[in-house]
Amino acid sequence: MNDSLSSALWHIYNRPDPPPLWQNGGNLPWNDPDFSARMLREHLDESHGAATRQAAERTVQLDWLWERLTLSMGGRVLDLTCGPGLYATALARRGARVTGVDFSPASIAYARQLALDEGVGDLCTFVEADLRAWEPEPGAFDAAIFLYGQLAVFPRHEAVTLLRKAAAALRPGGRLCVELLNPARVDKQDSSWWFTDDTGLWGGRPFLHLGERRWNAAEQASIERYFILHLESGAMDEITLCDQTYEVDEMAAMMRTAGFAKVTSYSGWDGLPLYDAGEWEVYLAER
Repeated sequence: MNDSLSSALWHIYNRPDPPPLWQNGGNLPWNDPDFSARMLREHLDESHGAATRQAAERTVQLDWLWERLTLSMGGRVLDLTCGPGLYATALARRGARVTGVDFSPASIAYARQLALDEGVGDLCTFVEADLRAWEPEPGAFDAAIFLYGQLAVFPRHEAVTLLRKAAAALRPGGRLCVELLNPARVDKQDSSWWFTDDTGLWGGRPFLHLGERRWNAAEQASIERYFILHLESGAMDEITLCDQTYEVDEMAAMMRTAGFAKVTSYSGWDGLPLYDAGEWEVYLAER
């Protein structure tokens, strides 16, 4: 047996189970160029909504956001974890001025080109940066969005810091929209799976993907660990993805502590016709 493959299998055999929370950051390698490019393909794939919602659903959300965030022509919007800029450019087409921040080089490059192609390059600014290190201009924005559960991939203490950062970026009266999984709908069962492929998110050559999910009841967080064995070389990638769950009262309290005066929550995306609306809790926080 290939020495690398043998070593990888022994590593899997001796793995701690359950894996430690937030190991190696507990997040996907968004800033890895190859992974970033593969993830971009998933974002742009209109056959599913696993990475980014499909266009028709985004339009419904954008109508809701425009009204609830009280946006208007010329208003400034901060899009946190903006991905390939699909929401940002759509808001710019409505007349908003948008700053998008994301860790993925492929997504930021795509967003910049999309804004130019859509004729809103002068209304969009895209920043490739880790949100935890990036500092926005204080009081400069009328609204901010943090969509598709992305706040939950940070541990609680970092989530608190990011909420404070969002609050500081908003003018008085500015509003933040955060989308998080409804804790009652989160999968709390342990599970494992495997599959083989030679394309997709995890690689472009033959690989074996071994995955497992564990629920940490004490911390109310899920941990997914992925081992990707690259069969031609025997090399292995190990990725741990953590997802923090929040009860509504806890998140509302965190937002108030971060500097928001008023917090309203909407179960099921406030009744919007999204395929998975029931899985989400949406928060609107006013500075």
